[in-house]
Amino acid sequence: MKDFIFHSPTKIIFGRGRNREIGRELAKDGISRVLMVYGMGSIKRNGVYDEVTGSLKESGIEFRELSGIKPNPVLSKVYEGIKMGKEMDAQAVLGVGGGSVIDSAKAIAAGIPYDGDVWDFYSGKNPEKSLPIYAILTISATGSEMNGNSVITKEETMEKRGMHGGVISTPRVSIIDPSVQFSLPKEQTVYGAIDAITHVAEFYFNGSKELNFPDRLCESLIRTIMDSVDILLKNPEDYHARAELAWSATMALNGMTAVGRGRGDWASHQIEHALSALYDIAHGAGLAIVLPAWLEYTMDVNEDKIIQLGERVFGVKERAPKVIEMLRETYRKWGAPVYLSDAGIPASDIEKIAENKSIRYPTGYAKKLYKEDVVEILRIASGER
Repeated sequence: MKDFIFHSPTKIIFGRGRNREIGRELAKDGISRVLMVYGMGSIKRNGVYDEVTGSLKESGIEFRELSGIKPNPVLSKVYEGIKMGKEMDAQAVLGVGGGSVIDSAKAIAAGIPYDGDVWDFYSGKNPEKSLPIYAILTISATGSEMNGNSVITKEETMEKRGMHGGVISTPRVSIIDPSVQFSLPKEQTVYGAIDAITHVAEFYFNGSKELNFPDRLCESLIRTIMDSVDILLKNPEDYHARAELAWSATMALNGMTAVGRGRGDWASHQIEHALSALYDIAHGAGLAIVLPAWLEYTMDVNEDKIIQLGERVFGVKERAPKVIEMLRETYRKWGAPVYLSDAGIPASDIEKIAENKSIRYPTGYAKKLYKEDVVEILRIASGER
């Protein structure tokens, strides 16, 4: 096991009806003016908007609203939020939604005290300051509620890139009420679960060896996520399964799966970022296509670990290709695309995808990948190989 530092500054408030506590949490931190960021309006249909704004009013918190954050969030909306936050002299940013909303809130919070272009933080520069960030989670997927990461797409250049703000970009308080996710469309539950599984896989398949607890933690998370999805596809309002999925998705990228391993691989995510930047497909849908193809291509460095996944998660003693196919079949059973053609992406676009600036070469950690490698992975993902 490698040396490590684990530091998580996020206070998690978890359970039914807990969204009403956000006003009190802000007030305890001395916050009186907050910019509230949310998506396309689902929080007004599921009651979360009324809960949150009611709580803010009860605690005397002044707030302005930035709505319209879309899946695969874009830089232009971040600029709009920065302008609004500066005009109101916001003391904090509150993201109410899923990963796209919370990622946007992080970008806005870093951009408000910064004199330059916030895109600098998605081009290799780390933010040195940020307004405090708070989160109300409505979709479990990215783990953004308990980490310092943010992913934004720059529309002009079709680049989807990440900011890694560390502790200063990590929410102070995140509230998770699994019951608000009862009304999610099936696809959002599935794609969120696949995103969480891939977060675990990015560390599990990073080439690390001889890890017992870290591996078993990852395996437990993957198995729990799979079991929860199977239940929720039959009964979307099973609270226990929602709660298990929600906490597993948070744990998948809050730093715990990285302990003792070093860094994650992240090649699968970079390749998928190119897909969703170019075709605006759901992030989890793209990962369902990319991760199995990446596992096939990196079998020379990950074969033993793939076989171990088969034994401990799928309960089979099979060769690595069979285990990868079982993963594909799980995603297919859930209704996710598993090949590019399933998502309407033609194989003739493979070169264009590999050249997209969302992918920074060389990419990967377990195995360094260059453009020609990514082309081969995408060929596997097309079903051509």
